[in-house]
Amino acid sequence: MANEIWTIKRCLEWTKEYLAERGEEHPRLSAEWLLCAATGLARIDLYMRMDETLNAAQLETMHAAVVRRAKGEPLQYITGSTQFRMIDVTCAPGVLIPRPETEMLVEEVLNYLDAEVLSPEAAARQRVELPWNDEVEEARKAEAALADERATAERRAANLTAADEAALGSDVLGSRAYAEELADREAEEAAAQAAEAEVAEAAESELDEYGIAIEGADQETASAQDAASPAPAEPRIARVLEVGCGTGCISLSLAWERRGHVTCTATDIEPRAIDLATKNRDALGLTSDEVAFSLTNLVSSIPREEWGTFDVLVSNPPYIPTGVMRSLPHEVKDFEPDLALEGGADGLDIFRRLLNAAPYMLRAGGLFACELYEGALDAAAELCRQAGLSDVRIVHDLTDRPRIVRAIVTEPKQRQ
Repeated sequence: MANEIWTIKRCLEWTKEYLAERGEEHPRLSAEWLLCAATGLARIDLYMRMDETLNAAQLETMHAAVVRRAKGEPLQYITGSTQFRMIDVTCAPGVLIPRPETEMLVEEVLNYLDAEVLSPEAAARQRVELPWNDEVEEARKAEAALADERATAERRAANLTAADEAALGSDVLGSRAYAEELADREAEEAAAQAAEAEVAEAAESELDEYGIAIEGADQETASAQDAASPAPAEPRIARVLEVGCGTGCISLSLAWERRGHVTCTATDIEPRAIDLATKNRDALGLTSDEVAFSLTNLVSSIPREEWGTFDVLVSNPPYIPTGVMRSLPHEVKDFEPDLALEGGADGLDIFRRLLNAAPYMLRAGGLFACELYEGALDAAAELCRQAGLSDVRIVHDLTDRPRIVRAIVTEPKQRQ
């Protein structure tokens, strides 16, 4: 076999058939993932380079990967990464693999931050209206109108009969009346162009901090107004607390997608999770000031002076009910960590502790949001109401299953 020629096409087809025989649900997709990891190619490139031959190192990597996958090990652990929203996340055994449902949890948090905490500029840059835009537009409209009138006059002149021309006493385009009309139109057109040039020249003159042209006495007036006006307030930076960060995908996505507007503090009780999340943060070029990871039990490491300062408490906690753990797919229950999966008899053990902490961690109006087991959402929502939280909502995932509970803390608490 070592001397055989294995092209990308042959390896793809062989791997697909091999995995299908062993019960793989999506054998071709798995084969593509494994080949991409072994060759370093993007998925589309596999199909552009089907006739290329794999080298010895690639074949060895592919062989080991196929054996692992045939035993049921998750693809993300084998390839070492997965995509989450807008970022690539490194994955490793011992740390929960990010799920698509969790992308929706991030979306819920972003929607809240954009609507309730951040300035509009944080989510989208809008076109700045310069003060001379309207003047330039008016000049352009005037010029266009003159051009339309001139074209109309020419068309009318061209349609005159021979009798009309004789009555005028000369050819149409050379008639005195029409020549005067054209002269008037050209003078008006020149005036419009001059006005536009004047506006453009003003635009190139000295501008104040708001982009308004300043000249002479106007500059003095503007300077006096600037001195009297208070400086605009700095936009507020949103603060997010995540409990149970795993790979860091939630906090890293929030900080990445609203960079400069959101900072995150994220905790986990598993050392491997903190190490992996830190690695993912460094790969994105984010700093510890933007996303800080802490090895601790839930919120135990949060300094007392930071209580009540967070805008959001978000978590994808362990939430699988103990009785459901036995029925999980082989690749989940036998490879992913129980510590990140099992949530007690009803799946809400950790949720209850987070709900108890939320009023102490969040400011008034802060968001508490958790991803939970689909059969536990109604109970979780009722617990939120009993705890005095308001605007309690259940959010469904893309398969229309209840997946996220979110609520607002209206009355923060302080421990004595």
